[in-house]
Parts: sequence; C-alpha cells; structure tokens
Amino acid sequence: MVSTAPDKENKTKVSASFYEALRKALKKRKLTIESICPTSDVVARRILEEYGAMFLAVKKVTPPPVCVFTAEDQVTRFQDDVGFATETIADAEIDLQPEAMKALMKARSEAQEENLDITPRGGAEAARRNYEDSMRLWDTRFLPALDYWLGQERLTIEQVSRLRSLPLHDQVAEVLELEKTGIFFSKDLSKSILYSIAAPGTSQHIAMLALDVTEFDNPRVREILAKHGWFQTVLSDLPHFTFLGLKEKDLPKHGLKNLEADGQIFWIPNVVDRPR
Repeated sequence: MVSTAPDKENKTKVSASFYEALRKALKKRKLTIESICPTSDVVARRILEEYGAMFLAVKKVTPPPVCVFTAEDQVTRFQDDVGFATETIADAEIDLQPEAMKALMKARSEAQEENLDITPRGGAEAARRNYEDSMRLWDTRFLPALDYWLGQERLTIEQVSRLRSLPLHDQVAEVLELEKTGIFFSKDLSKSILYSIAAPGTSQHIAMLALDVTEFDNPRVREILAKHGWFQTVLSDLPHFTFLGLKEKDLPKHGLKNLEADGQIFWIPNVVDRPR
C-alpha cells in the first residue's frame, strides 16, 4: 500500500516540481535535461522519473551524464573518471563515490554507538555495479516472468520469443507497455519491474550512489542514514538507499515528495509537469 506521508517537521511544506528543481540542479553542473535524457525517448523519461532523485544530489558527488547507459565501456569510463572509495564492511568489499562513502561510514559509526549496524545486503553487489551486472539482474526478473505469463496463457510462444530477441531498449519499452495491462515483471509479479530491479544501464548502483542495506527494516537505522544524507528513493525497493547528501527537511524544495509504502518513507520525484 502506498500513501502520502508528510514528514512530521514539514507538514505544511509543498514539494517543488521535480523537473524545475532538476533543471536548476543540472544548470549548476552545466548540463540540461535534454542532454541527459531526451524528451523523445519515452523509456528514458520514465526511468528518469523513477530513479531521478540522484540527479538532485549535492555537488560533491557526480550523477551520471545520461539517464541510461547503453554499453559497458560507457559505465567503466564514468566510474573511472568519477573515482570511488573502497571499504570492507561485514566481509564485503564495497565501492561508492568518496563523499557517499564518507557519509556512510559516519552513519555506521553512529549506529554502532547504539549497538546497531549498517551493512551491505548481498555483499559487494550492494554498492557499485557494472553494466553487465545490471543486465544480469534484469534477466532475473524478465525471464522468469516470461515463463510465468506464458504458463498463464497471457503471452503466446511467439510473443515470448519476440520479447527475448528484441534489442534491449525495445525490450524495456515492451515490458513497460505490457505492465499497463497487468502483466507485471517484478519478482513477485505484482508491480512494475522498475520497483524490483533497474532497467539495464540505469541503476543508481552504477552511479555508485546507492547501497542495499541489510538493516533497512530498523526505523532507527533509517533515521541515522537520513541524518547523513542517505534516503530511500525507489518506491517499494525497501533495502535500497540513495546518497543525496541533503537534509531531509530540504528535500521538498529539491523536487522530491514523500510517500509511504510498506510502512517506510520514500522520497521520490514530484512529477507535476513534463517538459514538452
């Protein structure tokens, strides 16, 4: 269940427009919305509206130059240019952008002072990922869902074969269209695949600004992470936290609104107007 849930300190605050806030944030980086995510690309725009919170992060970190990477060499070049810090946490070696890592380690120290901890869920893959990782994870949702809907006779053998053979961009587009008819591709087949796994080349993990947290269900851990600029920004992806480096009270003016899902608060883009 998803519902609006204004934070206690800011009940009267109205969130700014995501696109207006994004335009201002990108201008400071000498970028435009059109340059990172063309209006003509419907799939990319949907991705931006689902995962775009990271583009509003503080200037001490570097969001991707595009909202969809299309090849491994693009991802490698971006990650090498940006640089990353490495730490070993709970026997897992994780990589994040330096500012994100610094904030995480401060949050972890604070948690440990209260006999809590903040650890990566799923090992090294909880943080930095490459393009091949994102493709592999996509298939862990896409392929089983094809088999399921074929068995339910909602898809034909011909449709399944065609979907498997489509170029990646077209495959994502077709999946999103099918989901409008109730043929979902998330792990539990009940919601959009985008709430379960990122489309290839779009993950915040590729940007090294995301961490899947083992202790995500502990309210105090979430409070500590928020204090240090880490927030849940992908609706219904409970373990997933994004480093924005902002104060929670300032998120509304940065174009994010809060929604409650599964008893937790997510800060997602406040899409009230779409550039034409």
